Order: sequence, then C-alpha cells, then structure tokens
Amino acid sequence: MINPEQLRYAGFWARLASMLLDGLIFTPITGLDWFGSSHFRLFDLYVLVPLLILQLFWSVWLVRRFGGTPGKLIMGLRIRKVNGEPVGYREALLRCSVDLVLGMLTSIAGIMAATQMTDHEFGTLGFAAQQDRLAVLQPGWSKPVMLAFQIWTWGELIVLLTNRKRRALHDFLAGTVVVHADSLITPENQVAETPVANPS
Repeated sequence: MINPEQLRYAGFWARLASMLLDGLIFTPITGLDWFGSSHFRLFDLYVLVPLLILQLFWSVWLVRRFGGTPGKLIMGLRIRKVNGEPVGYREALLRCSVDLVLGMLTSIAGIMAATQMTDHEFGTLGFAAQQDRLAVLQPGWSKPVMLAFQIWTWGELIVLLTNRKRRALHDFLAGTVVVHADSLITPENQVAETPVANPS
C-alpha cells in the first residue's frame, strides 16, 4: 500500500526532460509527417486516423500499462493517482483529452483548407507559401481553437509552477500526479522484489 505522504513529486525540469525525450523518440514520425504534408496536399487527411490511434496508444495505453510514456519511464517518473495508486484508462484518457480534442480540431481545419486548393496550386508553392495559403483558407472557427490551444498551454505551465505537487491542468482534470518511481517503493514490494539466495 502506497502512503501518499512518501511520494516525491516530479518537478518542472524532470517533466520537461521527459517531454523532450518523447519528442526525440517521435522525431522519425514527425519528420515523415512534415515531408508528407509538404509534398502531398491531402496527406494530413490520410494519416488523421492512424495518428489518432498512435496518440491513444502513446498517451493512454502506455500510461495505463506502464505508468508513463517512454520519456517518463527513462527519466524514472511514473504517473499515478493522487493517492499513489496506478492510473486506469479513465485517468490516462482524461490527461490527454484536451490536447487530443484541440489537436484534432486543428488538423481538421488544416484538411478543410487543403481541400480548397488544387494539386497544381499546392505543388507550385514552396513550404512557407503553402502554410500561408492554408492559413488563409482555414475556416473561421480555427482561430478560436488556436487561441484556446495557446491559453491551455500557458495555463498548464503556470499551474504546474504554482502548486506544491507540481500538477499541471491535465493532472487536476484526471486526478493524477507525476512522481519519482523510487518513491513508490514500500517495504512490502521491496521484499517481494528481493531475489532469494540459492542455498549452497
């Protein structure tokens, strides 16, 4: 049984390092997405569902199964309920729900803009010009979504830095904390993990 008083909460720098590690692991996928979206007009439409499944696997299944994303595991961090118990699918999904919804809406806005261009127009523009043109063609509701994304991101940082347990907004939403894995060791599970010496 975990005593919540013994939990050692992960601070800003440890959580940032875990995010950077996750980003590094994702680099090949990010690079492929950038290449595809800059060369094929409707690439984002084709990868919308696969990327959603990947995000759910990364942010929900891995968190439920192992207690964190690969970056957090490498940094020795674990996502737990406030009382120290392992998270379930509900908590894991709630943690990433706002990012998933806002990200999906942003992707859909970009896809809607791309459908208003021809392949010829798309192919004749450089990457920067493509992005400028797509920004102009996006539906009117995309700007409030982007604003909401910015407010959410800054809110996450401010809340994380201003509470003792270093919980971000998504932690409050899901009822979770991020802790150092070594603070989860109790006398009971330490004994259970101690190998039994072979009699000589």
